Amino acid sequence: MSGSKSSVPAAAAEAEPLSFTVHGVGVPDLADRRQVRNGRLKMIAVLLVCAAPVIASYFTYFVIRPEGRTNYSALVTPPVPVPATLAMKGLDGQPVRGESLKGQWLLVSVAPSSCDARCERHLVLQRQLRETLGRDKDRLDKVWLVTDDAPLRPELAAAVSAAPSTTVLRVDRQALSAWLQASPGRSLADQLYIVDPMGNWMMRTPEDPDPARLKRDVERLLRASSSWDEAGR
Repeated sequence: MSGSKSSVPAAAAEAEPLSFTVHGVGVPDLADRRQVRNGRLKMIAVLLVCAAPVIASYFTYFVIRPEGRTNYSALVTPPVPVPATLAMKGLDGQPVRGESLKGQWLLVSVAPSSCDARCERHLVLQRQLRETLGRDKDRLDKVWLVTDDAPLRPELAAAVSAAPSTTVLRVDRQALSAWLQASPGRSLADQLYIVDPMGNWMMRTPEDPDPARLKRDVERLLRASSSWDEAGR
């Protein structure tokens, strides 16, 4: 009898650790899954909150109030975000991330460093248009994307660096095609490109754009985004 009594506690002692081990592994695993799921939902909610003003302003501008309105520039649908991997560099050779362009409305021209007559007209148009925006001019940046590594002519370098300076960045033409594209039958240098503060390319001008009509496009965009866009990056 004594032998049978002593064997029962021994069996129970062997069973109890196994029972605790099973429960101890299962509970934290379920809690971790819930935590990950809740974290993802919170991240999605934050992104939606951040994007809501942009979506609302575009919806109001292009959907709710389209009466009597024709855009001079072509709307890009869907807008194309600037690739995070787009390799660029300043005139000093230092690398610049594509995401650094976010935070401001951009009027972008594209041309090689030789900058022919059309390129010069675009650079002048960028400067003149910005200055005619009055108190909203600080919400628009002028950007020239240079598609080669050759040096700029001294007089051209002085012109783009004069205040308010133009942001000049070098970028590989092929890599740039992952973001900006010209109209069929046109080259990138033929047109100008409008980018919103989220880094989305969303409009493309006609070839050799009319300054007055382009200005109306830009003014409408600035007005539609006034609730969420501020000057400066």
